[in-house]
Amino acid sequence: MSVLTTSPVPASTSSYVTSIAHTEEQVHAAQRLRYQVFGEERGGKLSSPFAGRDVDEFDELMDHLIVTDTATGTVVGTYRLLPPGRSERLYSDTEFDLRGLPEQVRSSMVEAGRACVHPDHRSGAVINLMWAGLARYVLLSGHRYLAGCASVPLADGGQAAANAWLLGTTRHAAPFDLRVHPLDPWIPTRTLDAEPSYAELPPLLRGYLRVGAWMCGSPQHDRSFDDADFFVLLDTERMNDRYRRYFLGEAR
Repeated sequence: MSVLTTSPVPASTSSYVTSIAHTEEQVHAAQRLRYQVFGEERGGKLSSPFAGRDVDEFDELMDHLIVTDTATGTVVGTYRLLPPGRSERLYSDTEFDLRGLPEQVRSSMVEAGRACVHPDHRSGAVINLMWAGLARYVLLSGHRYLAGCASVPLADGGQAAANAWLLGTTRHAAPFDLRVHPLDPWIPTRTLDAEPSYAELPPLLRGYLRVGAWMCGSPQHDRSFDDADFFVLLDTERMNDRYRRYFLGEAR
């Protein structure tokens, strides 16, 4: 049984329902959505063996969180999740040197990634359902940490990424024993003209920081998408109680 279905919090609204993909077609639908967003919309250099689907070596190891439009049955949001113990190698290992992370962290760490939402459904409802599903997956499976790469596009010359980096080094820096090192670092070439702003962050990274995640060092330059990727880590024991109660459906 999916851990999402064990929560008293409804994994749905009147328009959308959240679940873990349990059929091949649902997984393929998530991969088609990723191809549409990352390949067609973002112009990313995807190396997939299947036309029209974003597929890599990690997909078969992952659980695929999906948000489905109840009116059409279309998958309009997705996140893929790798629980601890399923693979010694993480997707994040392709971008960061994670060898310094303590074993007690890695052994209880869910990796999340490849998050995207259909362009016609980028409302608060879909994003909130994805966040609630992600949090329930981690909390109800008994794991402690959530980790992943949060991307900031560099199309603006690096201003948004420099803003994120400054927030990460001043307000959300991870403890030294939880720092990681990018394999191909992105280095800002300009300084900010104003104080760093949360409003300038992409929704995914802003959501991580809102619930208490750390930013674990310098970003990786993802040349496939021309993004700066930040490794973020959330210790759920540090999660704001208000968010924990919301995600788990406990009394307010």
